[in-house]
This record gives sequence, C-alpha cells and structure tokens, in this order.
Amino acid sequence: MPSIIVALFFFAIPLLSQDLSVAAAANVRFALEDIEKAFEAKTKLKVDINYSSSGKLSTQITQGAPFDVFVSADVDYPQGLQKAGMTANAPKVYAQGTLVLWSTQPGLVLKSDGKILLDTRVNKIAVANPRTAPYGRAAIEWLKKKGLYTKVESKLVYGESIAQTTQYILAGACEVGLTAKSMVMAEEMRSKGKWIEIDPKHHAPIRQAAVITSYGQKQHPEASRKFFDFLFSAEAKKIWKKYGYQ
Repeated sequence: MPSIIVALFFFAIPLLSQDLSVAAAANVRFALEDIEKAFEAKTKLKVDINYSSSGKLSTQITQGAPFDVFVSADVDYPQGLQKAGMTANAPKVYAQGTLVLWSTQPGLVLKSDGKILLDTRVNKIAVANPRTAPYGRAAIEWLKKKGLYTKVESKLVYGESIAQTTQYILAGACEVGLTAKSMVMAEEMRSKGKWIEIDPKHHAPIRQAAVITSYGQKQHPEASRKFFDFLFSAEAKKIWKKYGYQ
C-alpha cells in the first residue's frame, strides 16, 4: 500500500506545478531558449514553447489552442487576436528584427544591391512564406523595392517558417536566401557561410510583439504575467541584443 501511495503522489506533482505553454515565432527560437532557461531558473516555473510561423500559431490560437502567451514576429497577428477578443492585454513590442541575405555556398559575393540573386549560379532562393511569416513578407517587399522580384520569382522556394527557410540555406538546398539575423547569430550558425544585413529602409519595420492570451489569463494568470513581463526585463533585453535584435 505505501508504494502505491508514493506512486500516486509522484504522478500528482506535475498537476500541482504551474506550467506555461508559449506559442513563439520560429525566428526567436535561439534567443527564447536562453530566455526560457533564465526565466525557469528565476521562477522555478516550467515553460513549454511551441515554434512555428506567426500566422500558423495565430490561427491555432483562434481555433482554441491552449497557449498562455504568444510571442509573434510582428504586431499584426497579436492585434488580430486582440480584435477577436482572444487576448488579455494589448500587444507589446519586445524587439525589432533584422532581415539578412545569407549563403553557405563558396564563391558567391553578397552585396546590398541583391544582384547576386540574378547570377546563373543561383538556381534557388529561400524565403519564408509571406502569407504566414512576417520575415517572408519583408523579404518579398525588399525584392520588389529593389526591382528583383519579377526577375527571380521562378527561383523562390518558400519555407513554412523562418526555421525551415534557414534549413534550406544551411543544407545548401538553396544557394542563397533571406532569413532572420537572429538565426545566423546563433552559436551553431556563426561560422557557416556569409551574410549581410538588408537595409530596413526597403521594407516595413519588423516590429515583434507579444501578448497574453485569454486562455493564459484564465488558466495561469500569475505565471503568464510573469513570463510576459520577463520578456521585457533587463536580463531578457541583453539576450535579445545578443541575437541581433534591436
């Protein structure tokens, strides 16, 4: 009998802890992993983070996915949820992202004019899906502003998220691509290939915002607020900057 009681008590522990479920844009993965560790060490709360494109995560929340906090790659998706009455607060910008042109292929010279994309050695160009990924929208906007879009449209390969887009470039499936600076600033990426920043004047600012969902407010109000506030803490700001966010 004692062993059964011990077993029951052991399995009851997770039910007593206040875990958090966070939906986060793929571009913040490396930075948010560091923030997650710092937050858990400070609060002893366990955070489960689900990464995908902001558009897909927004749709999942609309359909009732049990996410407590939404860390988006833009302001629009959180604002859409707010208008739908599915948030507990107004979206707040935690950082501004930077778009980069990146290649792991030797011999390709990357310049701000983007003309390398017209090179015959470049057959495939990776970009995130502009319908669901803010970085994809910025990439297409830049291509159009530079007069390159119609010339390279047939070369574009769309990743479901910025993470998949980055993988296409890293693996060499695409000779070059447009991704988030936060991805190439990650420790395991820093020595791979070469990249240049895209002039932000040629696309709308990538203002990234977070919000507490109505679910989070109802199910885990205190923990949700703690995590949300931590995203804007001095400790978190250092991590955001480390990964190239403004």
